[in-house]
This record gives sequence, structure tokens and C-alpha cells, in this order.
Amino acid sequence: MLVRLLYASRAREPLQADVLDAILDTSLAENPRHGITGVLCHSNDVFLQALEGSREAVSRLYLNIGRDKRHHDVVLLHYEEISERAFAGWSMGRVNASKINAAMLLKYSAQGELDPYRMPGAASLALMKELIAGAAIVGRSPERARH
Repeated sequence: MLVRLLYASRAREPLQADVLDAILDTSLAENPRHGITGVLCHSNDVFLQALEGSREAVSRLYLNIGRDKRHHDVVLLHYEEISERAFAGWSMGRVNASKINAAMLLKYSAQGELDPYRMPGAASLALMKELIAGAAIVGRSPERARH
């Protein structure tokens, strides 16, 4: 059974490029082994992440994220059983929300900024799907990571 989980968290320290690179590198190394795909969106000190995979693998990863010292205020926004993945092409894609067109963010949030704590889970998921459709995701897919 496949599931999709969407959560928000805050960084304990200001987000530095090397911290984000380390998170992405770990995801690219570990997620394919566990059948997990997804997208990480970040802005200022806020993370919004979608994870897809088996219920066991996604639950285990979500619990690990909750224990990760780099995060706090971890909040589950959305969880569902799915028949197919929306983020199948990404072992972990990455979006810097500060580079997203403000009009796109205004479509889903009152302030035109990434604040998943004040957005409905369904709106956060719709935003993530639109980012994929608009090719705003950077990172390496599982296929690209092997080359």
C-alpha cells in the first residue's frame, strides 16, 4: 500500500546551503533503498515536505524527522493512501520557495509566502503539485542520481 504524507517543520538554526545540501544528499542516498519519493520545499526557516512510499517506510522516516535535531515544530498537514505517486520522478526534489513567483504563492496562501502552518494541508499539496508541473523542482531524480 502506498501513502503520501505532507508535513511542515521549522529549522532550529538559520538555513544554510550546506545544511540543505546535506539533507538532500541523505535523501538521495537513503530514499531509493526504502522506496520513498518526494519533494522538499523551504523558505526562510520553514520546511514543507511531501513523502510517498509504503506506509511503513514513510512512517519510519516521518518519526526520524521528528527526532532530527535540525527540526522543531514538526506538524502533520496531510496523510492519505494513494493509488499512484505524484512525485515518482524524485527520490527528493528541492524547491527554494523564495524563488517561486509570488503570484503562485498567493494562489494558495493569504500572504503570498510559504507558511504551511497557516495553509490547509490540501492547499500545500496542491502547491507542491503545481511546482512539479511548472518545473520549479531542482535536484536529482533516482535515475539521474545513478549517472
